[in-house]
Amino acid sequence: MGLLGSNFVQALIKKGEKVQVWNRTFARAKALETIGAKAFEEVQDAVRGADRIHITLKDDASVNEVLEKAKSGFKPGVIIIDHTTTSSEGAAWRTEHWKTAGFTYLHAPVFMGPPNALESTGFMLVSGEEKLISKLRPELSRMTGKLIELGPAPNTAAGIKLIGNLFLISLTAGLSDALSLAKDLKIPASMVAGLFDSWNPGTMIPGRLKKIMANDFSQPSWELDMARKDARLMMEEAEKAGSSLTVIPPIAGLMDEYISKGHGKEDWMIISRGAAAN
Repeated sequence: MGLLGSNFVQALIKKGEKVQVWNRTFARAKALETIGAKAFEEVQDAVRGADRIHITLKDDASVNEVLEKAKSGFKPGVIIIDHTTTSSEGAAWRTEHWKTAGFTYLHAPVFMGPPNALESTGFMLVSGEEKLISKLRPELSRMTGKLIELGPAPNTAAGIKLIGNLFLISLTAGLSDALSLAKDLKIPASMVAGLFDSWNPGTMIPGRLKKIMANDFSQPSWELDMARKDARLMMEEAEKAGSSLTVIPPIAGLMDEYISKGHGKEDWMIISRGAAAN
């Protein structure tokens, strides 16, 4: 019953669901009784009699630990819906493991913060058997703004969640470098924000993905040599100010590798060559 789980509970209760809750720290579960949930100190008691079990935990290890403790309370035919961000391998293993044990496990990770869970907005990912997803589609859809279905493999949703989070981490690191360089150049952060109000680089993503997937960098819009020169200027400005950048130096190193192999006149995105070879 962390921030995400607690808000899922509140939203489910508002929709008329009867919800039993458990948390390692019992006080967090107990606090939800004020809104109509029933809290239990033991996880096997919390799941007893439930048709569906939603879990929102930290990682593979915590999911496995909690489900093993809870299984003595599982009713026949119960469906376990796991919203935890986990490994792809772990999601596949749990699907098969609980199927062998006579229960159903479905991985449904989310791109949702606590406000999304409360308001039933954001995005939920799901993959697995179509018959199961079809059965759960109405329930899952009303928990989120958009349910994204990703095919029959039970671990695809887990992989896509990690890919999405990778992009968010990379984006945040890039914004951090941008603001750091702005500070070094004595440019107010508000002006950086103003730039992105007027110029949205996010619109470039589909085109850049298409080019990377085509793996053809022979028609440059920005030559690698020129991009590397700009990276040098960025790092020099930071060094003059006595600071350093996080993202750009390793990218510059990768650029140098490609330039040394004779790719300086090709499109700078050649540094992603082979990334989408499959």
